Amino acid sequence: MAVPIEKARWVDFHCHLDLYPNHEQLIAECDKARIATLAVTTTPKAWARNKQFAEKASLVRVALGLHPQLVAERESEIALFERLLPETRYVGEVGLDAGPRFYKSFEAQERVFERVLRACAEHGDKILTIHSVRSVTKVLQHLDKNLQQGRGKVVMHWFTGTASEARRAVDLGCYFSINSEMLRSSRTRSLLGQLPVERLLTETDGPFVQVDGVAVHPKSVADTVDQLATLYGLNSGDMAAQILCNLSVLVKH
Repeated sequence: MAVPIEKARWVDFHCHLDLYPNHEQLIAECDKARIATLAVTTTPKAWARNKQFAEKASLVRVALGLHPQLVAERESEIALFERLLPETRYVGEVGLDAGPRFYKSFEAQERVFERVLRACAEHGDKILTIHSVRSVTKVLQHLDKNLQQGRGKVVMHWFTGTASEARRAVDLGCYFSINSEMLRSSRTRSLLGQLPVERLLTETDGPFVQVDGVAVHPKSVADTVDQLATLYGLNSGDMAAQILCNLSVLVKH
């Protein structure tokens, strides 16, 4: 089902709504605050419950995921992921993580990611939100090989790559979802300032992003819009409108 973007005021394109204690209440809050929200999942087994909770929501969509940090224990769930994929247009959280805690499972992560991308390419018209910690070049290689442009659309979630990797991602048609934690780094702000403004989306990655020990909520994207507006030399209203326009282009068939 398409997102009624004309009803939206804000965008949270990557939030783990099911990891908050008040999951159903947050879905209602997203609709009330007019936040077009992508509720990502970390395992295919979480899909059914998330889908059920959000099925009456106007502006919340659920993504089918298999998080790379969980692949060591859940690689076998890729078969369930493939069976469920026809039920959704949105995929996430998926990707690769070469950080110290998860590097031992990197080969398994690549096997899973390759199957995710090939399944998405086979179905076509999927939109993916992708994790790429210390692995941007590998992620882009897999995208280039297994999800050719025209077979799916990609949003790089919490991008932490280099300027050259960012340019490569732009060339591959990727979007970038930005959260408030990313903007705390001067290095990241400098990198983000070089990205095409028409490829930007906002996200929270809640509840993992916190302020003063409290998990951010989807409505926190308003602050991120303000910060991006300053970074790009725009007023906040124009930046909010640009983010909504970017989402509209991304999700159009």
